[in-house]
Amino acid sequence: MRDIAVVAFAQTEHQGEDSGLSEVELLAPVITEVKQSTGLSRFGFTCSGSLDYLAGAPFSFVSALDAVGAWPPISESHVEMDAAWALYEAWVRLRHGDVDTALVYGFGKCSQVVREDGESGLPELMTLQLDPYYLAPLGPDQTSLAALQARAYLDAGHKEDDLRAVAVRSRAAGRANPYALDLAEPGEEEYEVAPLRPSDCPPVTDGAAVIVLAAGDRARELCERPAWIRGIDHRTDAHAFGARDLARSESAALAGERAGARDVEVAELHARFSHEELILRDALGLGDDVRVNPSGGPLAADPVMATGLIRIGEAANRIRSGEAGRVLAHASHGPCLQSNLVCVMEAQNHG
Repeated sequence: MRDIAVVAFAQTEHQGEDSGLSEVELLAPVITEVKQSTGLSRFGFTCSGSLDYLAGAPFSFVSALDAVGAWPPISESHVEMDAAWALYEAWVRLRHGDVDTALVYGFGKCSQVVREDGESGLPELMTLQLDPYYLAPLGPDQTSLAALQARAYLDAGHKEDDLRAVAVRSRAAGRANPYALDLAEPGEEEYEVAPLRPSDCPPVTDGAAVIVLAAGDRARELCERPAWIRGIDHRTDAHAFGARDLARSESAALAGERAGARDVEVAELHARFSHEELILRDALGLGDDVRVNPSGGPLAADPVMATGLIRIGEAANRIRSGEAGRVLAHASHGPCLQSNLVCVMEAQNHG
């Protein structure tokens, strides 16, 4: 089985409001960037992650191919999930051995999901992913469900101050990240949905991200210091909330165990709410010596359907820059950390 690595990563400078750019216009510059950095004009496989409900149109991923160039014909696939799962599909495809490179991208324009009162309609939109017979008809929005999980976590013996500390650190890290949103330090805030305050919740974000994977010697040709994928796994918990303990994430723990989540120096976690980072730290066994979300994470920029892929790219960059030798990236999909993917990467000679 061939070794596979991240050899290039690019992301947009994320926006907290509609910039007027279409999804294709968001994607085109970052795809051009990775083509230029690798010298590749075509790839053995292309896979994307997006959500038609965000675009408000069926098969929105087809129009996004205009940013890639689909002629002459390319080998292409798509997942209706965060693009981290598109990366997993590309990783599997590269393991087959008949292609050496893969282009993976994700994009989302959350600003265009707006309610009649002008507020973001994204929390309500996400209700559509719930069980259609018993839960979705009740209309619980994404933030309310996250608040239920946060309450379960606090009732297990934790404090709201722990949530505040995550929010403050994440926003500060985001302000130092040129691609994240420039969000102010949290002040005195009313509850969004108790016990969550606005700074505990992800900001409305438009953006896109692209990763190039390559196998074996091809990866070494394309990148001076590739981030080699040493383990990758994804698991899911029960769809019914009453069938699982919301204060823990068993699927993240299992995915981390199978991926080899140990002895990492940096972890990029797809924690869209502050309590999720704390739950994931416990599930993945991350100690205080591990730098978590030095990019600011989803609390500093959350371009839905690209956020998880960005975690892999940000973590890989720590290796490619020489800053770290072994890193972990995590992606999540679904309400209350329902599905979780863990990717562990290393430098070539680490350990």
